[in-house]
Amino acid sequence: MPPSKKLHSASQHTAWLFASGPGLVLGMCLGLGSVHAVAEEEKEHSGSPHWEYAGELGPEQWAELEGCSACNGEHQSPVNIIRTDTQPDSQANWPLVLRYPAETTIHSVVNNGHSIQYDFDRGDQLDFADNTYDLMQFHFHEPSEHTLNGIRYPIEMHLVHYNQEIDEYVVLAVVGYEGTPSDAYAFLEQYLPLQPGESRDIDKPFNLRTALPDSLTPRFHYRGSLTTPPCTESVNWIVFEEPFMLSHEQVVELQRVMPFNNYRGTQPLNDRQVSLIVH
Repeated sequence: MPPSKKLHSASQHTAWLFASGPGLVLGMCLGLGSVHAVAEEEKEHSGSPHWEYAGELGPEQWAELEGCSACNGEHQSPVNIIRTDTQPDSQANWPLVLRYPAETTIHSVVNNGHSIQYDFDRGDQLDFADNTYDLMQFHFHEPSEHTLNGIRYPIEMHLVHYNQEIDEYVVLAVVGYEGTPSDAYAFLEQYLPLQPGESRDIDKPFNLRTALPDSLTPRFHYRGSLTTPPCTESVNWIVFEEPFMLSHEQVVELQRVMPFNNYRGTQPLNDRQVSLIVH
């Protein structure tokens, strides 16, 4: 169990993961890649990142730059989801229950040099396929990483959930398009840290559902990876077909503080099947 209910910083959350079981650190490059992945997801970058989205440190070099990574793996993310190629499935086979309180506390937000990441007090969870996953954080990519029928949207939000016992992620991916302003994103953008490595305390309640589409079906499911190094392949991706809406000005405000084109290109599906859950 964690030492306290709150996760007061990204570094505290990482410390809990490393302290919660024997041999985790020693096994990091020997098959426990998700532990390293959690550290990477949660780490606050105080200097220049050791990987980037373009140039000599860009995605084509990630496998070489990250010696313990799975960035050259066969089950990588993101992917292009073509609806007519998906396998129709049911909620009974891929059940999803969100356990988001009406008000949950966002502890802080950090500009980690790759994205804008909002960190939460513990408590928000989801149930998926008979397991419970804790919400760790959410962050943004502009433009979107996943493409739907070949279309790349202006923005994509990832809500990252993790189950330590089975060492597995569920990431909810929601693409966004430009339209009318969103009250939820107006609230979030009040606290944007401007410089890489900068963080800001928030400690205010937020209703996560106001940042999600009205309908959570139809949605797509497939097995993949984290989209940043170490590209760990222990992720259940749930990509919602219905996008959320925010204004052009809100998109530009996020773009202003994040790296240009902070997305990884789509990866081959190889032997994987994308399921379409419609009810």
